[in-house]
Amino acid sequence: MQYTAKAPYIVETHWQIEEVLDGDSIIISHRFSKMQKEIRLYGLDAPEVKLNRKMKEDEEKSSLPAQLLLQFGLQSLHFVLSVAPPKTVVTIITEQENYYDYWNRQLGYVILPSGECLNELLLQSGYAKATPQYYCGQLAAYQMIAKRN
Repeated sequence: MQYTAKAPYIVETHWQIEEVLDGDSIIISHRFSKMQKEIRLYGLDAPEVKLNRKMKEDEEKSSLPAQLLLQFGLQSLHFVLSVAPPKTVVTIITEQENYYDYWNRQLGYVILPSGECLNELLLQSGYAKATPQYYCGQLAAYQMIAKRN
């Protein structure tokens, strides 16, 4: 799938991954200024990696036990670490209309050095599901990817 963001969008270069928090959130730092920020991946939701309020909600919605959801969350985390480990240089693309989420995290598409979009890789590989909760211009395409896989 060819990547296209919903315009207008902002492209930020010279960032590197500092920490992978879970399957859909990372901490990045600017390679020159060392400024850090959290990025929440657009258009998808990966299982949680620890017991929390959202895990309880996911357990109720999916009718799956928390322990199984935690295993899925750890698999998603390990997938991200395998394709985008700390120190990976990335480009962040953010839609101007949807810059921050409710918790003031920057929303973004994470573009890897290969040109692949981390958001899409997670969906294609089955480690996350497409969701309107973290809106993105690519949501319809992401839902199609999820249906095929």
